[in-house]
Amino acid sequence: MTNTFVEELRWRGMLHDIMPGTEEQLNKEMTTGYVGFDPTSDSLHIGSLVPIILLVHLEKAGHKPIALVGGATGMIGDPSGKSDERNLLTEDILNHNVEGIKNVLSRFLNFNSRETNAPILVNNYDWMKSFSFIDFAREVGKRITVNYMMAKDSVKKRLSGEEGSVGMSFTEFTYQLIQGYDFYHLQKNYNCLLQMGGSDQWGNITTGTELVRRMNVGEEVKAFAMTCPLITKADGSKFGKSEGENIWLDADKTSVYKFYQFWLNTSDEDAEKYIKIFTFLDKETIDTLIEEHKNMPHLRLLQKRLAEEVTTFVHSKEDFENAEKASNILFSKSFKEDIKTLNEATFLDVFEGVPQAEISQSDFNEGLDMIAALNAKTNFLASNSEARRALRENAVSVNKEKVNEKYLLTSEDLINNKYIILNKGKKNTYIIKVV
Repeated sequence: MTNTFVEELRWRGMLHDIMPGTEEQLNKEMTTGYVGFDPTSDSLHIGSLVPIILLVHLEKAGHKPIALVGGATGMIGDPSGKSDERNLLTEDILNHNVEGIKNVLSRFLNFNSRETNAPILVNNYDWMKSFSFIDFAREVGKRITVNYMMAKDSVKKRLSGEEGSVGMSFTEFTYQLIQGYDFYHLQKNYNCLLQMGGSDQWGNITTGTELVRRMNVGEEVKAFAMTCPLITKADGSKFGKSEGENIWLDADKTSVYKFYQFWLNTSDEDAEKYIKIFTFLDKETIDTLIEEHKNMPHLRLLQKRLAEEVTTFVHSKEDFENAEKASNILFSKSFKEDIKTLNEATFLDVFEGVPQAEISQSDFNEGLDMIAALNAKTNFLASNSEARRALRENAVSVNKEKVNEKYLLTSEDLINNKYIILNKGKKNTYIIKVV
């Protein structure tokens, strides 16, 4: 079987660490590999897109992906990359989160497929719930020494007090053993030989490969590991956040428009890196795009294609087209007609942060004159005289169309039956909301 999985990840910049023998195993035969997702929330944000994409690439290369949702490990909390102890989630919240993450993963991997390498979805709570503490200590704890566990970076940093750490509880100390046992369970029950994850997971993953070897006494069972780099921004700020907020993969947490805008606003340097990681475009297409972008950077070809590909992958082609239309609407020649095609949520996204004033419906019954609309009813402009001057200078627009002092606002001007956009010049925008 011809396999280009590792090569594919390598040229895309998605390979960080790889255990010796992993590439040879993947080139030899169809191999089952897994990635774990901890249910710290009922959705996943774009930081989780990379491990999802790893599983999709694995399937495309003819291998069998397993997505593991950590119903059990989520009860403890992964200490990797954390300087303090996580708050423990209640069982109800955890179950809710597990279902939410299963729904997200199902959008990218078809767990109902009948192909030989069809993806599998598992929850580690299913095999951990009946495992007694005594049995776990005897069967698993006996196999790995404390010295081995303490040598891991995630443990060393916490115990040494680095980065403001306040130490580590026994609960979190056991995390790598439980994650390691997951690998052993999947190897025994699904012949899973590979675990993948972010580079911060290398310690936990290699504990798993060690546990697989040590628990298969008398058998020569090999286990493999591979990680991808943690994604960073060129300016050093944290990837996956926009104005301090996570960019989620669910539209009810991050609207499609905001999701699309996140990728569209990527810097040139980041776009060149991200288009390899977050899209499935082939090398030739990407190399051509990069070259075209360098020749005509003002057209932002890379950002536009990146935003299109990722929005379509995470949401849908139709969602992408609506987001693109909303993004371009401010520059549309048929703005008045186009703006009315947006639903209210997208309209509010487009004009987020624009000052609003509320006016009652009764003010529109006989039409609202522009002087009142600009000053008395809204205080958009400081005085009637300033409003009159702006109108005489032809500087005022209603829904992007110039108006004069004689113009009356009526229900015909309403967008979504409740909004009117006023502009003074090119930079000052106001929203009237009819209540």
